[in-house]
Amino acid sequence: MSSLFSLLLPETFISFRCHSVTRLRSSVAARTMSSQSSQRVFQLRQDPLTGNSEWIIIEDNDQPGTSTDGLLATTSYLDMLNDSRRNRAYRLAIEKTITEPCHVLDIGAGTGLLSMMAVRAMRGEEEESGDSKGMVTACESYLPMVKLMRKVLHKNGMTNNIHLINKRSDELKVGSDIASRADVLVSEILDSELLGEGLIPSLQHAHDMLLVDDPKTVPYRATTYCQLVESRFLCNMHDLRNNEAKTSDGVRLVPPGLESLFGIKSQQYSMHVDAIEKEIKLLSEPVKIFEFDFWKRPESNGELDVHIEAITAGSVHAIISWWVLQLDSEGTIFYSTAPRWIDSNSEIGVRDWCDHWKQCVWFTPGAGVSISKGEKVHLHAAHTCTNILYNLKKTKSVTHEVTHSPLSTGDLHLTLPPERVAIYGDSIYRQSLFEATRKALQGKSYPQCLVIDDSLLLPLMALHKSNRSRVLSLSPGLQDNAARYFEAIADSNDFSKDRFEYFREGKANLAKAYASKIDLLIGEPYYSGLESGLPWQNLRFWKDRTLLDSVLSEDAVVMPYKGVLRGCAMYLPDLWKSRCCLGNVEGFDHALVNTTLGGCGDLPSGKDSPCLPFFIWQCGETKKLSKEFTVMEFDFSKPITGPCSGEVQIEFTKPGVCHGIAFWMDWVMDEENSTVISTGPDEKYWKQGVKLLGKPVTVRVKGPSSSIGIQASLDLSSNSNLIITHTIS
Repeated sequence: MSSLFSLLLPETFISFRCHSVTRLRSSVAARTMSSQSSQRVFQLRQDPLTGNSEWIIIEDNDQPGTSTDGLLATTSYLDMLNDSRRNRAYRLAIEKTITEPCHVLDIGAGTGLLSMMAVRAMRGEEEESGDSKGMVTACESYLPMVKLMRKVLHKNGMTNNIHLINKRSDELKVGSDIASRADVLVSEILDSELLGEGLIPSLQHAHDMLLVDDPKTVPYRATTYCQLVESRFLCNMHDLRNNEAKTSDGVRLVPPGLESLFGIKSQQYSMHVDAIEKEIKLLSEPVKIFEFDFWKRPESNGELDVHIEAITAGSVHAIISWWVLQLDSEGTIFYSTAPRWIDSNSEIGVRDWCDHWKQCVWFTPGAGVSISKGEKVHLHAAHTCTNILYNLKKTKSVTHEVTHSPLSTGDLHLTLPPERVAIYGDSIYRQSLFEATRKALQGKSYPQCLVIDDSLLLPLMALHKSNRSRVLSLSPGLQDNAARYFEAIADSNDFSKDRFEYFREGKANLAKAYASKIDLLIGEPYYSGLESGLPWQNLRFWKDRTLLDSVLSEDAVVMPYKGVLRGCAMYLPDLWKSRCCLGNVEGFDHALVNTTLGGCGDLPSGKDSPCLPFFIWQCGETKKLSKEFTVMEFDFSKPITGPCSGEVQIEFTKPGVCHGIAFWMDWVMDEENSTVISTGPDEKYWKQGVKLLGKPVTVRVKGPSSSIGIQASLDLSSNSNLIITHTIS
């Protein structure tokens, strides 16, 4: 059998309408126009390979095949609907809470699963009482999801039982949108941190304007917890200053005394911490922090001070947090996002791996807070409407251990993701870049260097390695922030400010502005804002290099010299289960959502699941089943002239079940192939692209076995779609 699928370079979408912002892998914002007959949303789409943006129109009556297809395929809705523990907990709580016909409000309705559960619960009560006054109002703000929900309701015979409104809950008005205040609120507007999807303002408005006094709610309460940990891996993701102090390249991204110029945002970062359990040392018992009751109006802000006793000595590098959901008022139905080392010892039990809710990590500044066994540290926790923040300090000798205020990021010129901070502090990575830059500069007396991506290391390395070099940086994502940053650290890195320039006019105007030719065009490549995308989105470097071909000298060096699309067959049972096609979800048919939500497995003929970006090492149980193979090579020494293609037969080295193929980019920095930077599954700071197969394939190393062939093509001159076909024989 054969299959055709498109590994799209998914555009970044920006929208203002979506209630569940974090469920979209890219942030979403849109402008909405409505009339009595139809709804229209203007959504901004960005092409990651060019940086260009365009507005697309989402119509209420769009037909299949329009430009809006695929908007939901890269979201986490499918993963959520495959979370059977979550679904069962909500079903049990709704059946227990709705004991008579009533008015139920569902905020952030998604596919309508909770609304349909509420209807079914009331149907049973209506049959007993003969009363048919129950009603369900469902509000969902994101138009593509509204269109999908209509289909799900129709398939399950619920169209006449649920009043679906395409608005945010805070736009609803009693008397016009809904007839009366609701008796029961059901909702699932939670993210990994708990508050990031707007839980507090949504509850506040609902209690003020949409619910009766003393309403019933599902969930009933959420409680957040945290635990102090030591972890060199987590420390590396924020402590760049101490890490680069150990390097010998002479470049300092965080010079002494200028620490405030550079860092990560003071916020919680979602992560599957179970994947690094062996690299974590627990320094405290779990500590209860905040309780949020859904059945009453929450406060916008809250603070808590607690003294935590260390159970062993160490350095607090991070605070790991999670939440526990109590879904019923009696406290018999729970759902937890705790790490496995917590839930394995609790009555709640360990949930299956899922990607939509992770744990969160709060990094303590610098090298951490040193504590002794039995010593108490002071934790100040605060929450806003959308975040939970921490500040940790020693009970004694406060002056040396106080961390910066959780809200004091305004003085930072640059904030980068933790993974990028870890990369910049990695001595092997820095040495690779330094050596490649040294080779590229050899034989050039007064080199004119152009850095066309958002690299912070390469401009400094080019300036440091050649005291006669002049560096021009485009910094398309970091822009003026990068310019101010480089100006501030110039003296600390021993280069005069006139040797560096940030070009604000964009690459298209570079040839007009500069008469001299470029001798060295370089990039890592790294583009700010594309960290969560597919790895080959950084082929934007080749697009930019092609556009700038006219400004290059005849003997110009381009670094990297080439890019290589690599792959490996993978055993991915947990990821497969979380992304597989739906059938019956708690008694409701969801099969029709599979194509729209990007499911894998039992899809209609001609349909296939998208390639999605994941940190493979965080994807539960994983195993390589084949040798790593090359799919395509891209020669950056030359401009793009046409399509590229490649094919390979996968050579399996281990028996097992192949669920999908991991793809990534290797960057060959020089013509001699002496320096290669890989972003493959063994590298924890880069995401890989994962294509789950239409059907898992059992493979053997010896004897008869299925084989998989890969053919790929990419035409960057005309579009940004990577097309891959696979054959299974």
